[in-house]
Amino acid sequence: PVKMLRIFRTRFADRRQADQELQRVMMIAHYLGPDCYAKSNEFLVSYKLEGGYDTLLCGLQDYVEGLPLEPWGFMNPDRLAENLIRPNIGAQVSTEKDRAVLIETIHRNAVDFVARVRKMIAETGHIPDLAGDGNLLLTDNGLIKLVDINNISRVDFGNTIQVDDKGYPVCDKSVEALSQLQIKMASQQLDPADRLYRTYLDPDRMSAVQDIEREFHRESILRQYRAG
Repeated sequence: PVKMLRIFRTRFADRRQADQELQRVMMIAHYLGPDCYAKSNEFLVSYKLEGGYDTLLCGLQDYVEGLPLEPWGFMNPDRLAENLIRPNIGAQVSTEKDRAVLIETIHRNAVDFVARVRKMIAETGHIPDLAGDGNLLLTDNGLIKLVDINNISRVDFGNTIQVDDKGYPVCDKSVEALSQLQIKMASQQLDPADRLYRTYLDPDRMSAVQDIEREFHRESILRQYRAG
C-alpha cells in the first residue's frame, strides 16, 4: 500500500465546523512535522443521504509500516532496536556499530517527538491521541510516527476528566502515554513541578481515569456481545 483513505466520523452542521476540524488536523502537521506523523491530504466531499446532502471530511494519508509502540509496555531504545533488526522485520542491521547508531537514532527521535508534542500543548492547549491501539509506529529507520490524527483533545487543567464521543478518557491517557515516552524512550525524568504532569498524573485522578477506562472497555464488550 502507498496511501490509505481516512473518513472522519464527525458529522458537521455546516462548512464552518468542517473548516474548524480541518484546522485541528493542520495543527498536527505544523507542530509534529513530516518526520513525526503520517502526512495526509484532507478534502471535503458532499454526499446524498435520505434526500439531503451532508458534508464529510476525508484524508488521503501516507501508508506507514512500522512497529506498533505500546506506551505502557517495554519501550527502551535497546529493546526496540532488537525488535526492528529481527529477521524479516524492519531494517537489517548487520554490525554492532549499526545497532548502536539505530539505538541512538531512536533515542534522539523520541526526544524530538516529546518536545514537539509538549510545544503543541503549550502553544495550542491541544494534544493528539497517543494512547490508541497502533496510533504510534516506530519505522525501520527509527522514526516515531503518529498515524491517527483524527482525535485531538483539549488539554484542560480543571478537575473534570474529559471523555471523547465514545466515552474514553483520551486526553488523560494521551498525557500518560506522553510521560511514558519521555521516561522510557527519551530517557528523561519527569519534573514534579511540571503543571501538565502534576495535574494529569495525580494519583487520585489516575485512579478515577482507570475506573472510567474500565467501564469503557466493559461497555465495548457488551456492545460487541449485543451486536453479534
